[in-house]
Amino acid sequence: MSPVLTGSTAEEFFTASGVRLRRRSSRPGPFNWLMLPGGPGIGSESLFGLVDVLDVPGTCWMVDLPGDGANVSPPGAPANPYDVWPRVLIEAAQALPNCVYLGHSTGGMYLLSVPELESLLVGLVLVSTAPDASWRAPFFEMTQRHPLPEVDAATRRYETERTDERLRDIAVTSAEWNFTPEGVTVGRELLRRMPYNRAAVDWSDRNFDETYVHTWWPRSLPTLIISGAEDRIVQQTPWTRPAFQGPHILHMTVEGAAHFPWVERPEAVASAMRELVPRMTPRP
Repeated sequence: MSPVLTGSTAEEFFTASGVRLRRRSSRPGPFNWLMLPGGPGIGSESLFGLVDVLDVPGTCWMVDLPGDGANVSPPGAPANPYDVWPRVLIEAAQALPNCVYLGHSTGGMYLLSVPELESLLVGLVLVSTAPDASWRAPFFEMTQRHPLPEVDAATRRYETERTDERLRDIAVTSAEWNFTPEGVTVGRELLRRMPYNRAAVDWSDRNFDETYVHTWWPRSLPTLIISGAEDRIVQQTPWTRPAFQGPHILHMTVEGAAHFPWVERPEAVASAMRELVPRMTPRP
């Protein structure tokens, strides 16, 4: 499938159904790294800091699904862009050679719900994500044990005025859940700068979040699982199950890091990514 190019260069392009890919960095090497944000509703700008600390070979592309983040009304998208979620992820993997998908949080869950991706990729990176929706109960229990009154107040304001700006307020006030005390100031500013999209949140809430169970698991695809040891958002213990082990699976637990592990421990995350590279084989 050929991408629909916008402008005279490939710094940014859209797939046939409106997935936006923006080049963030490029080094010599054959791989195309597709960076899919979490959220949902948060833009791929949330992964800029991750890409900026990497020194992996190839090109890093920021991926925004149609109707996610600031990718509103992209060319080619259907009238309801969520009609093609999450299967539209296939288009990005078909648009470039030797693709390695990286999914953060809900982004990783979307990846593991599209089994066609296995044959299209040369590598997979899962950051702060989960194999099913069982992470939700521990998360809600955590919020009860560690209440943040500002989150409750921001949520009430959002319920009376459902705007992207009010959604941002919820994210910003939740920084203490998402980051360690060491990283919370930087993390709060990261969340404040992001674009948000409430329609994407609503779609995922109605159609995906509660019922999610992974529909595939790599049989031989080189795969890296990165977990923050202090992640309080998505419980990381399911990855210890035998089903998620194997010679092609690398596990990296980042001590002193939470749900956005590259914020607190950028070099540890970059080192883990480097370990994946020699395991991957470019296709002719």
